[in-house]
Amino acid sequence: MTDQPTRFPRFFVTAESPCPYLPGRTERKVFAELRGADAQRMSEGLGRIGFRRSQNVVYRPSCEGCNACVSVRIVASQFTPSQSQRRLIRRNADLDVAACDAWATEEQFDLLRRYLKDRHPRGGMASMDGYDFAEMIETSPVDTVVVEYRERSTDGRPGKLIGACLTDKQSDGLSMVYSFYETGPGARPGLGTFMILDHALRAAQVGMRYVYLGYWVDGSPRMDYKRRFSPLEMLTPHGWRLLPPQPTASPNLEPID
Repeated sequence: MTDQPTRFPRFFVTAESPCPYLPGRTERKVFAELRGADAQRMSEGLGRIGFRRSQNVVYRPSCEGCNACVSVRIVASQFTPSQSQRRLIRRNADLDVAACDAWATEEQFDLLRRYLKDRHPRGGMASMDGYDFAEMIETSPVDTVVVEYRERSTDGRPGKLIGACLTDKQSDGLSMVYSFYETGPGARPGLGTFMILDHALRAAQVGMRYVYLGYWVDGSPRMDYKRRFSPLEMLTPHGWRLLPPQPTASPNLEPID
């Protein structure tokens, strides 16, 4: 009998910890390591059943007695911006957008620190240092880019970086792993929303079907922004199904997850 390579990942379960979205509840995750020549295929396959990537690990909620976290994805191939979303797109048409190699820069890290200080000062990433940031950006066994959003320069040099998204490229679409952007005085209203719109439109332009947005958490107001992108599918026990659109809301309501 000869040794054969492992064909399926080994799954592990984390200990319980306080839920960051629903007060008074706890969370638990199941996760597996991505490695080897099958990492891209494994990441995509698990992504279609609700897993998310973080560095070289994929995970999904596995909470006792709670299924509030629901995987959602924009159907980019059918996406048409609403009137308010079209206005937001026009207001940001002057930005330079580029998909860069997944290589951490000091400029990106400075932007992330400003974003975390304003939006998540007590979150788990608030203490992240430059080494941690480089690990987040560069430790990817799959096809990953950093999509940068810059103010347009008039002198030929790169303009100011005001937004960035760590994005995985998949055969069926884009997965927005983590985005951050300027939020302080003088920041553009609705920039985080625009970055999602931009991903959806660019995915559709190159024939990709979906943009994966991670989890929508039923009962968490901070996650309701994801319902403004229609058509939006949610993962159910019976497969992916359309999620009813959210009632009309301000297009400048920002993502805060």
